[in-house]
Amino acid sequence: MVWYNDLYADESIIQKKEKIKWKVCHNAGQINVYLITLSHGSSNLLEIVSTLTLMQKYYPKEHLFVVGVAKGYDQAVALACKIVMEVYEATGSFDVNSYLRKKQKAGNGQVSICP
Repeated sequence: MVWYNDLYADESIIQKKEKIKWKVCHNAGQINVYLITLSHGSSNLLEIVSTLTLMQKYYPKEHLFVVGVAKGYDQAVALACKIVMEVYEATGSFDVNSYLRKKQKAGNGQVSICP
């Protein structure tokens, strides 16, 4: 699981995003916390995944690229919309995957990965 360096978070948990990140990486359960990830399919821009889903052993989380965290599904949808609108305003397109990966590389170049 790779984490976006400038992780998006809704305002209710912005101060707790590092603690949430640690808990997700260590398989600790969190009720009503959702991750926003880049989509692997070509038909979706982003995906919203419950942290409870990630606790299941079969879930393929090693390929996830997490770009945001939110408390509650509605906040996750609003945050995903905010991310898509930011990409559209910056590029004039909806290529969220390429935009965020380029922005990640242009940053400090380091990647945060769960052990």
